[in-house]
Amino acid sequence: MEITLQKVHGSMNTFYMVDGPERDDYDQLALQLAAIDPDIDGLLVVLPAADADAKMRVFNRDGSEASMCGNGLRCVARYVCERDGIEEGVIETMKAPLQVKKEKTLMDGIARYSVEISPVSFKLADLPMEYEGNEEWLLKPLPFISEDIVYSAVAVPNPHLIGIVPAAYQADQSHQQKWAERFNGPNEHFSDGVNVSYVTKVKEGIFVRTFERGVGFTNACGTAMTASALISCMAGLVPYGNVYVYNPGGMVQCQVEKNEEEIKLLLTGNATVLSVHQFLWEEKVDDSTFKSVEELDEQALYEKFIEQTSSVSGQFVQ
Repeated sequence: MEITLQKVHGSMNTFYMVDGPERDDYDQLALQLAAIDPDIDGLLVVLPAADADAKMRVFNRDGSEASMCGNGLRCVARYVCERDGIEEGVIETMKAPLQVKKEKTLMDGIARYSVEISPVSFKLADLPMEYEGNEEWLLKPLPFISEDIVYSAVAVPNPHLIGIVPAAYQADQSHQQKWAERFNGPNEHFSDGVNVSYVTKVKEGIFVRTFERGVGFTNACGTAMTASALISCMAGLVPYGNVYVYNPGGMVQCQVEKNEEEIKLLLTGNATVLSVHQFLWEEKVDDSTFKSVEELDEQALYEKFIEQTSSVSGQFVQ
């Protein structure tokens, strides 16, 4: 079967994206595409929705399905808005319908979209996480990992474990990798795995590096950056409001609003199309192949943006 794919990225979190009917083998397509193109993080599927402009499903490169993806949602938002000739809309995700909106371009050409990140829960049962009978874990060390790093657990709705660390942990990622790999294998604390992010204050916001469940270290994870912005605000690292979040793939803005018990999160960043592909999808990966590829020129402008942000992302505050 021949299908059309777009290769897209949000903050260099790279996916193939397909617009198609509901079917039960998109996990196999994700596995095939990851085998052919090891640089991708997964597959975005755009589906019809009864009460929204579209539905999004997200498959990681290992074939597992994620409940949400903030960077992917921006790419889906752009596709749906351009397809339907609208400037804002609603995309149905596994846990909730979410508002999306076209925003002013970056550097006079980089497409940019804002997406709602919801729901938010600090209940360990919603990750799920098990730790000594606790119901929540916020801004406290996990002694079996480290007495010096404060960790927080939050679902948005993807599960996240976020540590606030000094710059040395960003230069040497071995500590983060050790525990992320342990928590995403057989372990007593995270039965479904967890995204592990290390956050460090920089002069104009925060820097976030994420080991993503089902992927590994990634250039960026949208829900992780948003959750990290929330935790950084709660920790007093940055003020509530608009938080600049730097990552290996560039920079996004996270709007964090907290009013009594209500939390509102908005993620704004690029939605870049790299190329358009005609793909022959067969049952066996050896029989599947790209029949044609149309390369686009959007990436050159985004790379200039990365050059601009890299000078700020390395300004760690000790």
